[in-house]
Amino acid sequence: MTRRDVSVKIPVGKVVLEGILNLTGDSKSIVLFAHGSGSGRFSPRNQYVAKEFNKVGIGTLLFDLLTITEEEEDELTAEYRFNIPLLAQRLVGVTEWLKKEEATKGLVVGYFGASTGAAAALIGAAKLPDVVAAVVSRGGRPDLAADYLEEVRAPTLLLVGGLDDEVIELNRLAMARMRSEKKLVIVPGATHLFEEPGKLVEVARLSADWFLRYLVR
Repeated sequence: MTRRDVSVKIPVGKVVLEGILNLTGDSKSIVLFAHGSGSGRFSPRNQYVAKEFNKVGIGTLLFDLLTITEEEEDELTAEYRFNIPLLAQRLVGVTEWLKKEEATKGLVVGYFGASTGAAAALIGAAKLPDVVAAVVSRGGRPDLAADYLEEVRAPTLLLVGGLDDEVIELNRLAMARMRSEKKLVIVPGATHLFEEPGKLVEVARLSADWFLRYLVR
């Protein structure tokens, strides 16, 4: 299966975000990655998961939610990492750009969110109910999506490490507020970042299965 990796610059409001677009020759769907603080398009974990999606024919867009300047400021002040409305606004803007581009406008869209990026993904899904067909949250903070949880229509898979006790409880509370189809899967023996041997492989498999179920029509 041929993959086409393209560096892209995405204008969103007053900023330009950088990303890596990966399309296979027969992609009918695409997953946008919304990461947490300190992560981005070059994250080895995100890139691994993206390549696993590509192997089953799902396109991916890895992009930085913040500019380089904003990332540097965030390292010093933590100003942006919990600014969920801003992160969600950026994700929505990138999605709207994607739906206008010739190569991607016809693709079915899914979101893969991690940490605080999961909250941004759920807000984005609530704001674009006719565009976002499925969401996966990895070690996410869906609780930070607050009142938007009840507006999400996209089927949502919540993946949490079995050793990530606090986040498990936050996911359960968030899921109770959601009205869409949803599923919580606790991955035994995994911590917040799923760094233990084989755990990220399991995340990629579970996520790919979810997206294949809801994005491939």
